[in-house]
Amino acid sequence: MAPPSRRDDIVQAALRLFLKDGFHATGITAIVTAAGTTKMTLYSHFASKDDLIAAALERRDQLFRTWLFARMEVLGGTAARARLLAMFPALGEWFRGQAQPLGGDFVGCAFVRAAGEFVAADSPVHRQAAAHKQAIIDHLAPLCAQAGQPPERAHQLALLKEGAIAEAFVRGDHESWKTALVMAERMMA
Repeated sequence: MAPPSRRDDIVQAALRLFLKDGFHATGITAIVTAAGTTKMTLYSHFASKDDLIAAALERRDQLFRTWLFARMEVLGGTAARARLLAMFPALGEWFRGQAQPLGGDFVGCAFVRAAGEFVAADSPVHRQAAAHKQAIIDHLAPLCAQAGQPPERAHQLALLKEGAIAEAFVRGDHESWKTALVMAERMMA
């Protein structure tokens, strides 16, 4: 694997700050300081802050989906139903800060937070958040088919996932994944 580039350093620093402080509240000066670079270097890689936000969300999407789908496979094994249900204990690991690729602190869903700051449905950031959510459903759909579940089950499981994440972030209920798992098991019985 190639060592991180300056661009990668900037994206990682920006993502950390966006998740900690918010997308609008995080300034370019804070990002270049955290990345140990200069504004000139940042702007040689990104034409605008919006381009940097897009790159940070793209990175988070890649990190999250790679991590989640791998954990579902490890925890659930080869059976499609077990892999679908394994999504919930995987979320529990994330809530407890045990999902290293996502960072040590659980700070909620980057995509819900981004959509909350870029509320216009036609905003590129809002569309990027929606695309992430759809990619999760698209991954769950063939597993649902393999498990003999109806097509709408993928969306229903994704909603349970979203609810568990919201409860963990907003209310601090890091056990919300257990309730979602019980609901998923009943739904898929």
